[in-house]
Amino acid sequence: MHNPPEFLIRNTLKPGDLGQVAALHGKVYSEEHDFGLGFEAYVMESLLEFYRAYNLKKDKVWVVESEGKMVGFVLLMHRPTNRAQLRYFILAKEFRGFGIGSRLMKEWMEFFGECNYDAAYLYTSLGMDAAASLYGKMGFRKISEMKSKNFGVLLLEQYYELISPTRL
Repeated sequence: MHNPPEFLIRNTLKPGDLGQVAALHGKVYSEEHDFGLGFEAYVMESLLEFYRAYNLKKDKVWVVESEGKMVGFVLLMHRPTNRAQLRYFILAKEFRGFGIGSRLMKEWMEFFGECNYDAAYLYTSLGMDAAASLYGKMGFRKISEMKSKNFGVLLLEQYYELISPTRL
């Protein structure tokens, strides 16, 4: 295995970040899964929802940068009834396979625990095998799936849930 490209992870949002999250999703999902512009627009709309509700005590972002450019991202967003949502987990292809995704998930889980959330959830789709495997290792369980054309292509949308170990 060769050395990973140089990168850093920061937990603050800067001007331009939200647009880069949407652009990274648009590029990766178009190239790898044939998603259209509708997916990038969905990401843009939902990022506005996150931004408007952003609370430094309850929410956290992980921005992966290399040479000043965003190459990965994930966030924890607070939700009603003391739940958290994992959103926008993405890593550019050339940064995969070096443990960066696992590190992001471990840090996400640590913050989830520190905040004493009762549960967490996420949505993904069939075919995101590496991510689904990582979610499973972290304790997320697939609860349901449904056919969806939300992003301009027919896909099987999956809903995963995690119950906090302190709540079991």
